[in-house]
Formats: sequence, structure tokens, C-alpha cells
Amino acid sequence: MSGSDSLFSYKTMVHALAGATGSMAAMTVFFPLDTARLRLQVDDKRLAKSTFHIILEILKQEGYTSLYKGWFPVISSLCCSNFVYFYCFQGLQAKYVLTLTESKPIKDLIFGIIAGVINVLVTTPMWVVNTRLKLQGVKFKSEISNKPTYYKGILDAFKKISREEGFWSLWNGTVSSLMLVGNPAIQFMVYQALKRWRQRVLNTTELGNVTYFLIGAVAKTVATLATYPLQVVQSKQRFSNQGEKKGVSMKTIDMLKHIVRTHGFWHLYKGLETKLIQTVLTAALMFLTYERIAATVFRIMRLESTVKKTV
Repeated sequence: MSGSDSLFSYKTMVHALAGATGSMAAMTVFFPLDTARLRLQVDDKRLAKSTFHIILEILKQEGYTSLYKGWFPVISSLCCSNFVYFYCFQGLQAKYVLTLTESKPIKDLIFGIIAGVINVLVTTPMWVVNTRLKLQGVKFKSEISNKPTYYKGILDAFKKISREEGFWSLWNGTVSSLMLVGNPAIQFMVYQALKRWRQRVLNTTELGNVTYFLIGAVAKTVATLATYPLQVVQSKQRFSNQGEKKGVSMKTIDMLKHIVRTHGFWHLYKGLETKLIQTVLTAALMFLTYERIAATVFRIMRLESTVKKTV
């Protein structure tokens, strides 16, 4: 296969579908942790508590189903987002890297950034909508929005946000999201580096389930610690424009300054414990599922190819 068509190869499509499926499965398993993380990030008056206490509080006040509130829009957004990201990342690798051993961390970082930028520009409106739906009807410790709007579903949210706040409000948080392309880029760089290292040490391309899980966890931990303050800002920007004047949304730098000035520097890391537990476990399971799905599909395709040649 030539370099010119490798970007659109079936292998790239398999990687994209496996990545999207893996992310959906992992997020479904650990969704209550994401619910707790988002509450801590956007509710300034909620006292920092352990992940376990936040989940118990939600269960006591709102019931079990609240832990999975907004599941469908989140999973839909995640599926599209990871499909775009994995497709772009693997496509760029296939086009510009001839072999796995040729790939270097700096190339992985560059490919990750490019894939991240494309992903942000395409999928930000879906993340804005799912943040609104996930927090709809939540009783906050502080009054976060003046007149929260009720949304019947994903399409209704798209329509009302565009009409009441302006079309470009669907891209609230885009600047912080673009800054955050470093998160998956760092994650993929560390993951690929650790994966290649283990393959060289063991002299095999097939690694065990525990290995995939652990290197996925380490990669996400490094990426989260490096970019967490921007994730807090991003969550606030996606939610906080309700009830405000059309087109008004606090800029990323201004939001960072406001948080530090009002609540202190460490407020930028509010909910970090919950985020680390949620995102590390989710990423680890995602990479494990992704690797297994991709390996299984490629193995089946090779077997089919062998059978056809022998017939």
C-alpha cells in the first residue's frame, strides 16, 4: 500500500472503530466517577470531598439514576470524538511512519496535536450539549446560571443554545479545548513510547492485558496532571453561558485568573482526585479494549486472506 492512500486504508478505519468502541465501553463502566468529577469542577461552593463521598451524596439526594444522568449524549460525543481522534492519529502514523520502530515520541506528539485540533473543531458542539444535559436539573451549592434552560434532548439542546445564546456558543470552551489537545497528545506519546519499550524488552508485538491496562493508566496519569487546570476551565465555560447575554463567555485566561483570585490557586485542581480515578481507569480500560478489538479484527482479516489464497 502506498503512502498516499494509507491515510484512508481499512487498517485506519479498524483502529478508529476499535478506539471508539473501547472508549464507549470504558466510559460506561466508570460513568458515575465522571458524574462526580463534573460536579466538583463546576460547583465552586461544593466542599472538596473524596470521590466516594460525592457519589454517596448524589445517591442520597438524587437517586441512583443521577449517577448516569446524561449518559447517552456523553457516549455519543465520546464515540464521535474518539473515532475522529483515532482515525486522524493512526492515519497520520500510517502515512508518515513506515514501521512501528521508526515512530519516535516527538512524531507521536505532533500527530497527537494535529489529531486533537481536528477533533476539537469537529466535536466541541457535542461536548457543550452533553455538559448541559448532564448537569440539567442539578441542585448546586452555588447559583451557577441565572436562568437555566430545560432541554428535551440532544437536538433540542442544539436548537435552544443556538437560538438563545448564539450559534457560536456551541463552541464555548474551544480555546481551552485547543490548549487541551496536549492532553491526548501527551497520553498517546507516553502510551506509544511505553508500548514500544515493552515490545522491545519482551521481543514481541503482542502484549498482555495487564500490560496494556497499566501503560494506559500511566499515560493518562501523566497527561491529566499536566493539563488539569485547563480541564476545570473548559467544564465551566461549557456550562456557564446559560442565562447570559448572547455571545458572552469568559475567556480562558480570564477564567483562570478569576478562579485563582476568587478561590485560590489550588481551586484549579479541585476534583483532581476524582478526575484521576475516573480518567485513569477509563483510559486504561479503553486502551486494553482498543488493542484487543484491533488485534482480533486484524487476525480474522489475515485468516480470511490466507483462506482466499489457498482456495
